[in-house]
Amino acid sequence: MLKVFKNHSLYKHNTFGVKVSAKFYAAPETPDELITILHKYRTPDQDLLIIGEGSNILLTNNFQGLVIRPDIKGIEILDKSPDNAIIKVWAGENWDNFVVYCINNGFGGVENLSWIPGSVGACPIQNIGAYGAEVENVIESVTGILTDNLEQITFIRNKCNFGYRDSIFKQELKDRFIITNVIFKLSRNPVLNTTYGRLQNELAGNKKTDLQSVRQAVIKIRKDKLPDPDKFGSAGSFFRNPVISKSKFNNLRSDYSDIPAYPTNNQGVKIAAGWLIEKAGWAGKRTGDAGVYNKQALILLNYGSATGKQIKDLAEKIMISVSNKFGIDLQTEVNVI
Repeated sequence: MLKVFKNHSLYKHNTFGVKVSAKFYAAPETPDELITILHKYRTPDQDLLIIGEGSNILLTNNFQGLVIRPDIKGIEILDKSPDNAIIKVWAGENWDNFVVYCINNGFGGVENLSWIPGSVGACPIQNIGAYGAEVENVIESVTGILTDNLEQITFIRNKCNFGYRDSIFKQELKDRFIITNVIFKLSRNPVLNTTYGRLQNELAGNKKTDLQSVRQAVIKIRKDKLPDPDKFGSAGSFFRNPVISKSKFNNLRSDYSDIPAYPTNNQGVKIAAGWLIEKAGWAGKRTGDAGVYNKQALILLNYGSATGKQIKDLAEKIMISVSNKFGIDLQTEVNVI
C-alpha cells in the first residue's frame, strides 16, 4: 500500500548516521506508485531528493521537501547466448546482492565491484568503479521517469555520458530523473580483470582464479582498508581522485617522488586523493565526532554524534589544505545535501 510519511527520520537511510529528517518521505515499490507519488504529492516549488541506500550522501540539515527512495525489486534474465547474458535489474535491488547473483550464475563483469554499498539504481549515477573496473562497461541501458512530465525514458549506454564517477544522471538530470531499472550485459565466458596492483598481489598465491576468488580478494582488500560500519558512520571515499595534466604531475613528482599516479585516457594523470590528504597531515585527525580515517585518509568518519555540517566543515578544511600544499582542488565524490 502506497504511503507518504511526514517528518520521517532519515537516520537509517544514510550510512553516515546523521540524525536528520524529511518533511515528506516515500518508498514506492512499483513504477506506477512512483508516478502516483510524483503526480499527487509533489508541488512545483517543492525540493526533491532521490536516494538509494544512502551510502553516497551527506545530509547537513533536515530536508524540507520530498524524499523518494525507490524500492522496486526484481532480477530478470532477458536473454542468454553462449557468450552473454542480458539481465534486467530493478532499482531497489541491493548492488552487492546482484553481484552475488551474477557470480553464482557464472556471469562475469561485476566481480571487481563486489562489496560496494548501495542500490542498483544508484550505480549508473556515480558510474561506480573499483580495482580496474567501472559499471559503465557492463550497462546496456538505464530506464527511469522524468520528474517534470512523468515520461518514461530509456538511455542506451552511449547516451548516459559516463565519465570518471560521473554520468548524465549526476549532471544534467540530477533530481530530474528517477531510475527504475538497469539492463546489464554480462559475459558467460568471463575474462578476469586482475591487473590492478593490490588485487593482483592478493590473488598471487591462489591455485585457481575464478569469479568467486576475485570477489573474495576484493572483499578482503576493502575490509582491510575500510572502517567497520557497525562502529563508524561513513560514505566510503569522500573525495574523487583528481586528474591533473602531465606537466603539473611532473612538477609535483620532482618534489614528491613517491606520489601515486595512474595515466588516464584523456592524456591526464590521476592522483590518489588519499595520499594528498595524508601528506597534508589529515590522516587520523578528529574534530569532535567528525574525523579522518587513519588507515585511508580518503574516508571521513562519524564517530557517533557528528552533524552533517560538522563533517562538511571538516571536508572543506581538508580541501583548502590540499589546495594550499599541492595546488590541486579536490572534488567530493559524496553528494552533499
